[in-house]
Amino acid sequence: MAWIRTIEPEEATGLLRTIYAAAIRRAGKVFNVVKLQSPRPRVLQASIRLYTEIMHGEDSDLSRVEREMIATAVSAANDCRY
Repeated sequence: MAWIRTIEPEEATGLLRTIYAAAIRRAGKVFNVVKLQSPRPRVLQASIRLYTEIMHGEDSDLSRVEREMIATAVSAANDCRY
């Protein structure tokens, strides 16, 4: 099984601290899927931007509801809680 050292919110500094603070404001916590990318804050920031564009961007023929349904179906198929 793979193991990646993650950075907890109380250990975060700089850009990662800013990203974590936004996550806490948005969701009340920092989810493990975000912590998994914590060793590379700039990559995490790009990942969040990509997710935001895919799920909330206006340049799509799919509605937000349709995008959420697809994400839910894929997560269920992958036995993923996210």
